[in-house]
Amino acid sequence: MTERAEDPERQDFESIGQAASVPDRPASETLDAGLTHASDPTRDAALREKPEESPTEERNSQPNIVAAEEYSSFTIAQKRAIIVTGSFAAWFSPMSGSIYYPALNQIAADLHVTSAKVSITVTTYLIMQGLAPMMIAGFSDKAGRRPAYLICFTIYIIANLALALQDSYIALLLLRMLQSAGSSGTVALAQGLVGDCITSSERGQYVAWASAGTILGPTLSPILGGLLSQYCGWHWVRTSRQHPSPSMTVKRLAFFIPIALFLPETCRKIVGDGSFPPPWTSANFTDSIRYRKRARNGITIDEAKAAELRKNHKLSIPNPIGTLVVLADFESAILLITNGIGIACFYAISTGASQAFHNLYGFDDLYVSLMFLPIGAGSLISIFTTGKLVDWNYRRHAKRLAFPLTKNRQTDLSTFPIELARIQIALPLFITSAASIIGYGWMLTQPVPLARPIILLLIFGYCQIGASQVLNILIIDIHPSAPATATAANNVLRCLIGAAATAAIIPMSDAVGNGWAYTILALFFIGSCAGPIASMRYGVEWRRVKKEKAERRRKAKEAKGLA
Repeated sequence: MTERAEDPERQDFESIGQAASVPDRPASETLDAGLTHASDPTRDAALREKPEESPTEERNSQPNIVAAEEYSSFTIAQKRAIIVTGSFAAWFSPMSGSIYYPALNQIAADLHVTSAKVSITVTTYLIMQGLAPMMIAGFSDKAGRRPAYLICFTIYIIANLALALQDSYIALLLLRMLQSAGSSGTVALAQGLVGDCITSSERGQYVAWASAGTILGPTLSPILGGLLSQYCGWHWVRTSRQHPSPSMTVKRLAFFIPIALFLPETCRKIVGDGSFPPPWTSANFTDSIRYRKRARNGITIDEAKAAELRKNHKLSIPNPIGTLVVLADFESAILLITNGIGIACFYAISTGASQAFHNLYGFDDLYVSLMFLPIGAGSLISIFTTGKLVDWNYRRHAKRLAFPLTKNRQTDLSTFPIELARIQIALPLFITSAASIIGYGWMLTQPVPLARPIILLLIFGYCQIGASQVLNILIIDIHPSAPATATAANNVLRCLIGAAATAAIIPMSDAVGNGWAYTILALFFIGSCAGPIASMRYGVEWRRVKKEKAERRRKAKEAKGLA
């Protein structure tokens, strides 16, 4: 159902169609119900008197929890194009972070520093990757997604040009932080695009596509980095040393220019469902054409709503307050800690693999990079399966609770156990992921057939990325009005904990061996799963209490303003 059902009788027939789609309901019962509804004049008259009530709501005896208006005015094809574009933009952040994992040994030798010092460049990159989105995400929720993208890519391109011209450890360290500051904001912005355009019932598969860039970046870029390091030298990992401008920088500009020209503004605080014209700071090349076409087709704009949206637009200095508010929320914090520890294990394996496979099997940079293929394959499979599982489980619980499912209409989730629907998919993946980490660590204590760690890396890639993806969806569900800010909070803990893991994994492995080092990481991971389990049990109540407190604060503020 993609069109707005304004006629009450049409709403009635649409509800019959929805009932007919339930597989365990007998066809004869559905047909009888449809004929009864269609031929009852008393019911038709009642519907005309109360057009705001739908048969779904009568059947459930629930308040009106389905929005009357369409959630997004963008077509399905436009939504897919917007989200895939955001995913590609987000790919630059993890790609730049992990592309030189296989070259760490060569970089250390060329710069005459230890491997531990080179690992610090990975750590500082991750720290900035967590902190920078705190600034840009809140800015994008107020000023719009497009201005935020322009800022991110400008900083990123400047940092890449400077990196191509340096040849010292200190310069590498500082410029990598600047590079991270420019690229990392795009990760939060990609999830913000999903929150702007997609309802909770469809969010699983779309978040999968939005996450594709950030998932494939840390798994596939080490392979590219290994090829470049092996045959061209580690400077080519960043860009061509002799020709810095025409190489990687031109490729980034080739991607940046179409975004600047054609990506539409989607921030709901600025353009609503996408049908309201954005301010000039967020307008793209085709906006004037699109809105003139709508006017010619007789599609009018609600001027009162447009004026309200214009008041929401604020070009303010980026600040981290919104992200800190999300981190201060108890439910969000326990979920983000679990997600952060899981991703930390991912980064620890990626960082430690270069030294482990070099020492154990005598691999060069190219062969080390190929060991990232199993993680990449598992991650890729996870992208295409986990999102569908998440959406399926949402529909299963909605059917069990007689909860309304309406396409392109956002549903109030205040009484819906969204935590249960999401975490039921994530929890088995978390446990399996932790088990694979332990097995992988102990296989690195002595030479074993290479197929064994490869299989465990495949399982780990599938389970860890799938579970992380589910929690990403849940965080957006809990904070629907500020998806970019919520994702930025996710990045903070994910990257800070990941930075600690990357800095610690090599010294830990040297001190206690690979087996115990990875076992300790896995045990921390398993212990953190208590947070999602508690969220499954008490999440609805926590959200209810939080909503009541927010309502009391709003009323107190209004009363103070009237006084």
